[in-house]
Amino acid sequence: MTGPAGGDTTFAGSIPALYDRYLGPLLFAPYARELGERLTDLSAGALLETAAGTGIVTEVLANALPEAVEIVATDLNQAMVDHAAEKPALARATLRQADALALSFEAGRFDAVVCQFGVMFFPDRVAGYREARRVLKPGGRFLFSVWDSLDHNPITRSVVDAMARRFPANPPRFLARTPHGHFDRDTIRRELAEAGFGPVELNVVTLPSRAASPRDPATGFCQGTPMRGEIEAQAPGPAGLQAATEAAATALAADFGDGPIEAPMQAVVIVCRKPLRS
Repeated sequence: MTGPAGGDTTFAGSIPALYDRYLGPLLFAPYARELGERLTDLSAGALLETAAGTGIVTEVLANALPEAVEIVATDLNQAMVDHAAEKPALARATLRQADALALSFEAGRFDAVVCQFGVMFFPDRVAGYREARRVLKPGGRFLFSVWDSLDHNPITRSVVDAMARRFPANPPRFLARTPHGHFDRDTIRRELAEAGFGPVELNVVTLPSRAASPRDPATGFCQGTPMRGEIEAQAPGPAGLQAATEAAATALAADFGDGPIEAPMQAVVIVCRKPLRS
């Protein structure tokens, strides 16, 4: 599965470890905890996570949900699954490579399906939503999140702007194009209705984003996401990637200070259910 921009869905090589180390605490762990709180009433049955990445949400769920809840976590990229499998807390979960648009599970298998910041990468979101609906039991919940626009995520926007200044002829657009490119509320409601879901609950959630230094998010974004490929295409070799990372760190320091940095981040958390009757 590839998106319109080809490499937007590829997380391989050293990217999973850098993604987990630098972007996990900055972006994903706070929302993982928030999502986990929404599922604390699940006391038995089975839960599926798609686009699980390095298992940041999976770990929260493994710690929060009782053993009676079976947890299955999947990701398109085997390298991400392999990195997640190294985490001791995920020993109770079943981890496997899978395409969220073509799941191998039988219909009605799961009580809940969750997907944190993954649907933006689906080349056909309606198809992905239909698969989530198919594997859910009647009345089962589908919970997922998408990033809001860059205007509401200043740390990420600072990096995007820094890359535009560094590569003015062809600015890297991965972050704007994919992670922050699918937040329109009307589109989300329309696509979920097309996929057959019932009433849709959209929640705008703003949380603090924190890093020990500007260099951490600079490294995470420039070296731990598919934006790395965009940078390396224009500035080949380790020196080019490092120079771009330094440019991002300098911009973040100018915007947020040289020491530990903090800024708000904003996402939309969506909750819907499979109708009891099709």
